[in-house]
Amino acid sequence: MQAARSKRIQSIDLVRGVVMIIMALDHSRDFLHIGVGLDQDPLNFTTTTPILFLSRWVMNFCAPVFVFLSGTSIFLYGSKGKTNKQVAVFLFTRGVWLMLAEIFIILPLWNFYFSMMFLQVIWAIGLCMVILSVLQFLPYRILLVIGVLIIVGHNLLDDYSVSAPFWNVLGWSILHRENGLFFSKNFMIVVQYPFLPWLGLMILGYGAGKLYLPAVQPTYRRKFLTSAGVLAIVAFAMLRGSNTYGDMHRWSYQQNPLYTFFDFIKVTKYPPSLLYVLVTMGPALIFLSTAEKLRGKWAERVIVFGKVPFFFYVLHVILLHSLAWIVFFATGHSWSDLDFGHFRDASLPPGAGYSLWVVYAAWIVTIIILYFPCRWYSRYKERHKQWWLSYI
Repeated sequence: MQAARSKRIQSIDLVRGVVMIIMALDHSRDFLHIGVGLDQDPLNFTTTTPILFLSRWVMNFCAPVFVFLSGTSIFLYGSKGKTNKQVAVFLFTRGVWLMLAEIFIILPLWNFYFSMMFLQVIWAIGLCMVILSVLQFLPYRILLVIGVLIIVGHNLLDDYSVSAPFWNVLGWSILHRENGLFFSKNFMIVVQYPFLPWLGLMILGYGAGKLYLPAVQPTYRRKFLTSAGVLAIVAFAMLRGSNTYGDMHRWSYQQNPLYTFFDFIKVTKYPPSLLYVLVTMGPALIFLSTAEKLRGKWAERVIVFGKVPFFFYVLHVILLHSLAWIVFFATGHSWSDLDFGHFRDASLPPGAGYSLWVVYAAWIVTIIILYFPCRWYSRYKERHKQWWLSYI
């Protein structure tokens, strides 16, 4: 591979920082909003409000953008004089680390309901890295074709199901079907992020890494990204309008035009459908192109979060969980009022929680507080080169 720039690409970190900040908003809602304790789906038109719907829907950009840019970063890592074998070792070990971190670090920070094991986004990213550690030996064009075929064609598997035996069901769930399975009488494995479409998206991000090689003119790269983004949005509108293929959820006319539009853009995330990828990555690619020209203090601050995403993820879960408890106790409740038997991210009992303005306030406080440790860690990583820093 041709050597890439030695310094980090600011536009990638900026976009990644933006999606990390958006992610914190949705997780603030998970921990603090009263609707979560009442099991109210913010995308359910019978119980939601426009602001609540959008507060949840905007979260759709986070996982696909992050997975796509993970693929881009992998390509750029390999372009810095690394052999395919070195890339394979790094991807395999980092992927296994992320899968274990999801189960043994992230999951306990989210909740204390130990009879359920959730396989979520970090686990899926780790598994995709393990698989990509092998696939990256393939010729670039063949790998890119595989990524496109996965994204475009995986919805053909939507109607296929596996009912038994357990290990076959688990394997199919990990591949393509969100599912919860009882491993034993008192223990359930919940697969929320089947990896196949995420792998396709990571491969496409890997392919996009070529656009960031030094030989590529910035004007060409921005034009390519913008054109690809517009094409994705147009393809989404046409496919979604036909209501035929690309998503398990078919849109329909709702009680008013606004909610009809909401239903039009309400696409399947678990697993991410073709239409989900198009409606999120289309605007994201346009923003990725625009981000190259964005400057200023605010951009510098957002980039800080994009440089240390795993560090930010762990800290924001700890902080939000702590804030939920602090507010809960400050409003007159005691430790005995917490409900550890009820699956609620902050262990709050059903009916506890706060209005949406509290969620937004907690989100802003969280971003302000975490900026400082993230800035410190970002600078630490720039000054030090220990091998383990590339894993956190």
